[in-house]
Amino acid sequence: MTSKAPRKAKAKAKAKAIDLAPFDASEYLGNEEVIAEYLAAALENPNPDVFLAAVADVAKARGISALARESGLTRAGIYRGLSAGSTPSFATVIKITRALGVKLVPKKAA
Repeated sequence: MTSKAPRKAKAKAKAKAIDLAPFDASEYLGNEEVIAEYLAAALENPNPDVFLAAVADVAKARGISALARESGLTRAGIYRGLSAGSTPSFATVIKITRALGVKLVPKKAA
């Protein structure tokens, strides 16, 4: 029986790396409808970090400084609260989403 490992190693060596620009969702969040759908989709994910990352994308699209003024939070507090792995208080999330002009509306789960 012959091993396929050397063949795979040669294939990997021949593969060329592709340079891709990093994806930045905030560049595509230009209107209220897109933002609302983006956040609604993020809320469907059971991982709370997904929603926080989506809110961070929207915050970046709108401008962190403007969000700080509107929410009454500091820029550092916003960055800290929306960073991966953070556990912001519900009050912080509400302040941020309201300052972004977004309502979190509960509905019956499907």
